[in-house]
Amino acid sequence: MIAVTILSFIPSKAWWVRIWDFPRVQLAIAGALAFVATVATNEGARSPGSWLFVGALGGVVLYQAGRVWRYSRLAPFEVERNRTDTSPRLSVAVSNVLQSNRESDRLIRVLAAADADVMLFVETDGWWRERLDVLLRTHPHTVQCPLPNTYGMLLYSRLPLLDTSIDFLVEPDIPSIQAQAQLDDGTTVWLNGVHPRPPAPGENDESLERDAELLLVGKRVCDARQPVVVCGDLNDVAWSRTTRLFQKISGLVDPRKGRGMFSTFHARFPGVRFPLDHILHSTAFRLVEMRRLPYVGSDHFPVVATLSFEPDATTKQEAPTSDGADEQEAHTTIAEGRSR
Repeated sequence: MIAVTILSFIPSKAWWVRIWDFPRVQLAIAGALAFVATVATNEGARSPGSWLFVGALGGVVLYQAGRVWRYSRLAPFEVERNRTDTSPRLSVAVSNVLQSNRESDRLIRVLAAADADVMLFVETDGWWRERLDVLLRTHPHTVQCPLPNTYGMLLYSRLPLLDTSIDFLVEPDIPSIQAQAQLDDGTTVWLNGVHPRPPAPGENDESLERDAELLLVGKRVCDARQPVVVCGDLNDVAWSRTTRLFQKISGLVDPRKGRGMFSTFHARFPGVRFPLDHILHSTAFRLVEMRRLPYVGSDHFPVVATLSFEPDATTKQEAPTSDGADEQEAHTTIAEGRSR
C-alpha cells in the first residue's frame, strides 16, 4: 500500500503506474485497517522503524482519502440542486453494454424504465444496433457508429438532434459523437459522447491516447457559449489527475461531488468498483437527480442524470479553472497523443 501510493506520484503515463489512480478508496480502507491492526497489537511501538512504518500507513490513509473525499457525502456539492420545476430539463443515460453481453432485453427494460431523453451506449457492434433499434419507437433521433472492436457507439434521443457528427479525434478506430440536442424551449445543448481506450494490458501500454482524447474534447468545449454535456465511459476515475485536468480545461462540473461516487465498474465485484462512466456538464445546469441503474448483464452499471437548465446557475456555481501550467500540460499531451 505504501509502495503503490508512492508509485502514483510518478508523472508517468505507463499503464502500470496510472492504474493506481483507480483503487484509491480500496487503498484508503485497507490502509486504515492495517494502521489499526498495527497499533492495536502494539507492533508500532517496538522500534523507530516501526514508528516510521505506522506513520507511513497513516500517510497512505490521509492521502488516499484526501483524493476521493469530494465524492463522499461529507463534501460540498459542486452542482446545486434544481431551484425550479418549470425550467427545461435534459436527462442523459450512459451504458457500457459489454459487447459480448447478450442480455439485451434486460438492458432495454432497465433503460426504458429510466426513460432518459438521451441514451448513449458504448461497446456496441452490429448485433447491438439491431437489438437497440427498438428504441427508435420512442427515441427516433439517432447517431450510430457500430464497430466490432468494442468501441462502437450508439446515441438515441427523443429530442431533435442537429449538426450530428462522428469524429475519430486521436486514434483511427476510436470514435466520439457530437450532436446538438434541442430542449423544449428551443435551447440547444452540445452533446459529446466519448469512450477512449484505457491504459491496460491488451488495450494500451500508456494512458497518453486516452488523456489526449479527453483533453482534446475539453479544449473543444471550453469556450462554448451554449450549454454542454460530455458523457460516456471515460475509462478513467473521477479523481484522477487526467479527469481533474479535463474539468479545469473544459470548465465543466461534476454532479457526483458531494453526492457519492456512483461507481459503475465492475458490476460483478462489489468490493472492486470505480466511477468510470461520467456525465459532466456546464454550469448552466443544476441537478434534479442522478442514479446508478440496476444490473443489465454487463460489467458496467448504467448511470442516468436529470439536469435542469437554469442559466442563472452560471453565476452561482464555480467550475474548476486552469492556469498556465494546466494549459501547457494539456497542449503537450494532445500534441503527443496525436503524433502517435
